Amino acid sequence: MFRRSKKSDETAGVGSAAAGEGLVLSGRNWGQVPRIGSRGMLGPGGGRVSYLDLPTEYRGTSRQVCGLWPYVVGAGTPMVGVPLGRNIVTGATLCCDPIAWFERANLISNPSMFTLAKPGLGKSTINRRMIVGLDYRGTVSLVPGDTKGEYTALMRALGGQVIQLGRGMGALNPLDLGEMGSAASRLVGSARHSLLQEATGRRSTMVAALIAIVRKSLITGDEEALLGRAIELLDDTDLGRPPILGDLAQLLKDGPEALRRMVLADGNDDKYRLAIEPLLKSLMSLVEGPLANTFNRQTSERLSLDRPVSIDLSSIPASEKTLEGAVLLTCWAEAFASIEAHDRLTAAGLEPRRNFFLVLDELWRILRAGVGLVDRVDELTRLNRQIGIGQSMTTHSTADLLSLPNPEDREKAKGFVERSGMVFLGGLPRAEMDALNAIVPLSSRERELIVEWSIPPGIDNKTGKEMPPPGRGKFLVKAGANAGIPIQTALTSAEIKLNDTNERWANRIADDEDPAGVLDLSKAASAARDAARAGAGR
Repeated sequence: MFRRSKKSDETAGVGSAAAGEGLVLSGRNWGQVPRIGSRGMLGPGGGRVSYLDLPTEYRGTSRQVCGLWPYVVGAGTPMVGVPLGRNIVTGATLCCDPIAWFERANLISNPSMFTLAKPGLGKSTINRRMIVGLDYRGTVSLVPGDTKGEYTALMRALGGQVIQLGRGMGALNPLDLGEMGSAASRLVGSARHSLLQEATGRRSTMVAALIAIVRKSLITGDEEALLGRAIELLDDTDLGRPPILGDLAQLLKDGPEALRRMVLADGNDDKYRLAIEPLLKSLMSLVEGPLANTFNRQTSERLSLDRPVSIDLSSIPASEKTLEGAVLLTCWAEAFASIEAHDRLTAAGLEPRRNFFLVLDELWRILRAGVGLVDRVDELTRLNRQIGIGQSMTTHSTADLLSLPNPEDREKAKGFVERSGMVFLGGLPRAEMDALNAIVPLSSRERELIVEWSIPPGIDNKTGKEMPPPGRGKFLVKAGANAGIPIQTALTSAEIKLNDTNERWANRIADDEDPAGVLDLSKAASAARDAARAGAGR
């Protein structure tokens, strides 16, 4: 009986295989036909292979890796907008920002976002990454109230404008026409008249809000109407300079006939004084009180809308809640007024169309400053879609919104989140899940994920130092009722140098982690290459 030898089995089909193969191009068998058996190529390095190497995978935009276009496989997460980080589940890159998802992708109905997370988990890092990406696209970012100076270094690195306000520093005149006045001087006819009327209304609203802050109670409708008429009279007076609050107080004291008629005190000085006394007393607190140095002077530096802008309020102590809230609200109003002025010029064909990205950070600071400020914030932020503004609001928890004393204010504050096109949720305690779920629908797994990210950091047994919090840089991105996308924020090494918001703390985080809560991409890539080499060596 004939049996085939093992050697015959291995060399069977060598000729047929060789006939379809090319020549060996390297090694001592160069130029010869390769010998292939049933178990693979014969010779050193040949034989059976028990596993298949995965191909190298690259991710990026068409601009970054244009030589690989078209892509073989599309990403599972949206790739429209600023690259923020990696999907924790799939590893895919998430690209998003409120302007791109609203304008280009049509994924959201409102170009705004709201971020909720405990302190130190990277809320500001998300905003800073978006500022960098949007700046590349030509969108101008404004931070009208940086209470901790977290955006100053970034703005300067981008060639932007940094305005510093606080005691002994710059001033912001709430009666200055600002950019609206400059824009009105370039317009004619009804467009000019309409813008000046808008400017008068905004300034009246702003002064009324400041008065509400200092008196800790709402201003009446009659008082606000009187303020508006007084500001109109000031505009008709040629002072040779923009009026200040001291001029407004003096006008109320003088009591022109137009104001006397409004309080039904024609020809009666005593009745007029009695009518304006509460309003004048509150106004004098702004003229001669602790806030005078900031608000009763000419504006030290106006906003420039052709480059990124940050108003640095870090010199104001956190203990001075009244000053901080008043300055924040005034800065926000100034930013929206400047953008409105630019929009009017664009409509008249005098300026090119430009989008803006407003970062309204530390919302809780302004809400705690006084009664009725929720209405003011609501008025400022409601029309962002019509005038080309992308908006980001940030606070620590739902308790900041739901702990307001007035039930109506609580409902309006909830509306800030409900109206947002997208919501970024970082680590939050379990006690807030029910309240949060009532505003943003969450699955049970999403709630557990958010709670896990809120766990306090542990101590490294080897170094004795505090480890980074497990939720640092991790966010769940929600757009409407869709399932959330869990991501880990990632920055480049150049950005990491500008994102250390804990500079004053001695207990620094390890070098390979970003203090603001992100992964260093360059070091992560290096570690991946080292791991690949180690695996190949084994």
